[in-house]
Amino acid sequence: MKIELEEGGIVLGLGTDLVDVERIQRSHERHGERFLKRLYTAVEQEYCLSQSNPYPHLAARFAAKEAVSKAFSTGIGAEFAWTSVSVEHGSRMQPIAVLDDKARALLEAVGGTNVLLSLSHTATIGHAVALIVRRQD
Repeated sequence: MKIELEEGGIVLGLGTDLVDVERIQRSHERHGERFLKRLYTAVEQEYCLSQSNPYPHLAARFAAKEAVSKAFSTGIGAEFAWTSVSVEHGSRMQPIAVLDDKARALLEAVGGTNVLLSLSHTATIGHAVALIVRRQD
């Protein structure tokens, strides 16, 4: 299914995910640095761990990884790893999806040009929405 955007683009994939912040905190407390290195890029770890309470930020990024994998229709696995997408910040602090080689290959395979993200969190829930789009310029 393709949806045309008013700005002249097409949505090729959509994914969303909700994550319990406490689940992320328990996993980190149980597995420590091993948990962080397996799921998060160095940039994500640096940002989240610099926050007074890193767990809502980690949860939102976990949700983003799941949402992007759902948008690609792959899930997390051989085609798309936990660190295949790194949630970084743009000039206005907006979330930017930085893709590794595997994810860029998937993006190319589906005909996409960009992955758009929206993240939210409360003290208890992390949430993300991901769109795979193709620009029509």
